[in-house]
Formats: sequence, structure tokens, C-alpha cells
Amino acid sequence: MSLANGRPYLAIPGPSVIPDRVLQAMHQGSPNIYEGPLIAMVESLWPDLRRVAGTVGHVAMYIGNGHAGWEAANANIFSRGERALVLATGQFGLSWANAARAMGIEVEVLDFGKSTPADFARVEAVLRADREGKIKAVLTTHVDTASSIRTDIAGLRRAIDAAGHPALLAVDCIASLGCDEFRMDDWGVDVMVAACQKGLMTPPGLAFVWFSEAARMRCGRSDLATPYWAWGPRIDAPDFWQYWAGTAPTSHLFGLRAALDMIGEEGLPQVWQRHRVLAGAVWAAFDCWSAGNPAIAMNVATPSDRAHSVTAARFGPPHATRLREWCEQKAGVTLGIGLGMAASTEPAYHGFLRVGHMGHVNAHMTLGALAVMEAGMVALDIPHGPGALAAAAKVVAGGAL
Repeated sequence: MSLANGRPYLAIPGPSVIPDRVLQAMHQGSPNIYEGPLIAMVESLWPDLRRVAGTVGHVAMYIGNGHAGWEAANANIFSRGERALVLATGQFGLSWANAARAMGIEVEVLDFGKSTPADFARVEAVLRADREGKIKAVLTTHVDTASSIRTDIAGLRRAIDAAGHPALLAVDCIASLGCDEFRMDDWGVDVMVAACQKGLMTPPGLAFVWFSEAARMRCGRSDLATPYWAWGPRIDAPDFWQYWAGTAPTSHLFGLRAALDMIGEEGLPQVWQRHRVLAGAVWAAFDCWSAGNPAIAMNVATPSDRAHSVTAARFGPPHATRLREWCEQKAGVTLGIGLGMAASTEPAYHGFLRVGHMGHVNAHMTLGALAVMEAGMVALDIPHGPGALAAAAKVVAGGAL
């Protein structure tokens, strides 16, 4: 018998759970796209998008997903043949490097593996060795969605400055914006990329690139910036349609407005704290489970290096796949696959999974997902230590004081 009937819970690291309020905002007919209320509503988005990113700089919006955001950033930062230094702390750092390379950008990758943070001493050494200043920009993920490693962006900026290098700093915040604390201007970030389907709680379809005035001035002559990807018209649009190089994505814009309202009403510091506490509950559960089975472990050993939006973990093959299937089919909770940890054709692939806790998520969602996971371990005879649910509940109780 299945107990999955009822409202399912998508505990994957994006697309995240879409709030009813966002869905209701999107559920309306197409408006006048030439004049009237839509124009004023969109004007209200820009200051809130700057606020959630922690910047007074520019923001360009594109119809697309996170990969579109990468391409927009690449197209505006670089000309063909210019060099990027990419720091990879998981699959998505490597993927951004591949996207840049495919566009004709010369890419140097510092690959720090799948479970350890970036070594800023290595970064500084590479930049010091680039005496001719050929590296145009340093690209990295704030949170790598596959590995769940969180990069200390302020520390990275200090390493670039210590090397005395003029490289721009570009950061992928697709998995962290609206979940983990991020302060673009305070941390010296020049270009930032995100999308709407994770912490911004809106169905996939919008990508964003924030950039400083200094970045705009330094990147004004890119030969990769085609009419669609060029960010100039999207911040200085004389006509409304130019914000999207065509018809506006009206339903998504209504949803985004509702999502930003929800973030503003809760307060961004409170949003960050909520994610911090719920992540801590997940970590507490894993600590208990792993005490009874060394095959169970979080991918990132040091808590300060872990994302607050997603937890990557291993259970030992084939138990991660077995557990994911049981949770979805028997209990209505969908967990994330272990992306990038092993090829899907390899037996090791079935030993990894991810728990998403981003965006529109609260205590009962997180505690419920953990309880379902433990029920699955019991049903499948997967060895695990006791006390996980009590430990998670204690974290939640302390965070709610």
C-alpha cells in the first residue's frame, strides 16, 4: 500500500516548492504589454531585486533558466579568446566552465573536487603568476547545487585583492539567493547570476544578471554580446519590450512580484535565519544516522562550508536510490539525485542523494521529510543510528525561541 496520496513534497534543490500565493498571482489572463499596470508593476521589481542581492548596481532580466544566466554573464564579460579562471567545487563550477569554453572563451579551471572548498592560497598564486593580467574574470559558485559546498565569497575577494590582480569577480548564486546570506556590494562582487526557481520561489523561466557600474564600463565592448544577450538594452530600455528583447514573460513577472513581496514581508535576515535553522535540523539528523552506519555521511564535513539550501549526502550504493524511490512512491516525498557524484551508468551513482531545503520551506516540511526518510530506512532495512528526529526537533525548537 502507498501512503503517497495527498499533496506531494518536492524536497529537491530546485525547482523548489512554489507557494500558493505565487501560483495564484500567475493565474490570470495576459495583460496589456504596451502600457498600464504591468509597466508600473515591473518598475517595482528592480529595487527589490537589487535589495535581495545586496547591491545598488544594475540588474538585467532574461527569459531562461540558470544556464541562460551563465550565457548572459559570459557574453557580456568576455570577448572571444579572453581568459576566465573558474573555481570548481562541484558539478556546476565545471558546467559553467564548459559553457564558457563552448563560447570561445579561454578557460583555466582550478578543480577542488566534489567535497572540499576552494583553497584561496592556490587562487592567489595563480593570479600572481598572471603578470600580464590576461585573466579577465574569476568565476565561481556561491553554492554548488550538486556538492552543497558554500564558498566564502568575501574571502575569495580578499585573495584576488591580495594578488593585486584586476580580475572581475563573477558569482553564480542560483542555488543560494534568498537562502544563504549574500551581500554583493559588501563582498566586492562585480557580476552575479541567479534564476527564479529556487530561493525566489517562482517556476523556472527567469534568469538574472546583476553587475556593478565598474563591470559595465569594463565589459562594454564584448564581441560575444549578441542583441539578445547584451545587458545594455536591458537596463537602459527606452521601450518596455527591450527589457526582454521581445514579449514580456508576464505570468512569471506576476509570480516574481508575489515572491519578492513574501521575502520582503518576512525580512531578508529572517529568511536567511530560517534556512540556517532548517539546514541545521537536517545536519543533526544525518549526524545521528551516520553514528550507526559509517556509509551514511554528508558530503561536506565542515559545517561552515555547507550550504543552507541543500544537503548532499551518501548512503552507499544502492541504498540512496532505494531510499529515494521508497520516499517518493510510498510517502510522497521526492528527494534529489546525487548529481555529478558518479555517472548514472556506474553502480556508485546509486549511493548519493540530496535533500533540498530552499525557498518556501518551513519546520513541518523539513521535519516531515526527515521522518519519511527514517521510515524508509526502517522499511528497507538500511542500518542507521537512533535519535535523528529528536535531534532535528531540538534544533528547530531552539531556532524558534
